[in-house]
Amino acid sequence: MDEYILQAKNLNLYYEDNHALIDINMVYKKNKVTALIGPSGCGKSTLIRTFNRMNDVIDGCKITGEVLFEGKNIYGKKVDVMDVRTRIGMIFQKPNPFPKSIRENLAYGPKLHGIRNKEKLKDIMECSLKQAALWDEVKDRLDESAMSLSGGQQQRLCIARALTVEPDVLLMDEPTSALDPLATSKIENLINELKKNYTVIIVTHNMQQAARVSDYTGFMYLGVLIEVGKTSQIFEAPEKELTENYITGRFG
Repeated sequence: MDEYILQAKNLNLYYEDNHALIDINMVYKKNKVTALIGPSGCGKSTLIRTFNRMNDVIDGCKITGEVLFEGKNIYGKKVDVMDVRTRIGMIFQKPNPFPKSIRENLAYGPKLHGIRNKEKLKDIMECSLKQAALWDEVKDRLDESAMSLSGGQQQRLCIARALTVEPDVLLMDEPTSALDPLATSKIENLINELKKNYTVIIVTHNMQQAARVSDYTGFMYLGVLIEVGKTSQIFEAPEKELTENYITGRFG
């Protein structure tokens, strides 16, 4: 198996007559962080939503090409969409914990997968909270409402919740845009830790963030992937003039 885990191959997406993604070809390497940058409306979020079939729920959405996960097309006829979404988890822009206790938020996924043993559930919760760097802050508050947590804690809880079902890939759609600088810094440190066990793909409008957290960066513009490469190369020596103009702030 190649070292990449996910691949977009001749991927096109249409919303009715709007051609939102145009011939995207890109690979995502295992245990690496890949950032997608570009101006608002360029297709970054649309692209990562194709990776766990979140666009399926949108009327008039049509996809051509392939998204290969471990070599298999997730848009194939016999694919279990629930399985795709378990193995490719999603973290959204605004924290979206369930209006239930912290414990219930974390037990939801494992219970959905048939795990009922209390000790096993307890172990999964503790492990995922530790991985999300939240255990020490909430271990004595598990029966409190998730809504009582700060915004940054809620976002880390959502990451912990995604980890309870043992995904392979974590998609993050501007995960810190609603957070203050301190909470943002905690999430960025967490991303660095998470890549030891997971592949992370992050959409960000913050170029400094992309430079800080990612190994690879793709620059998108008007639905087209203009350039992709190692983050240092994209920021220090971009090959395309459009990439350089965006990174140096000439447009955006």
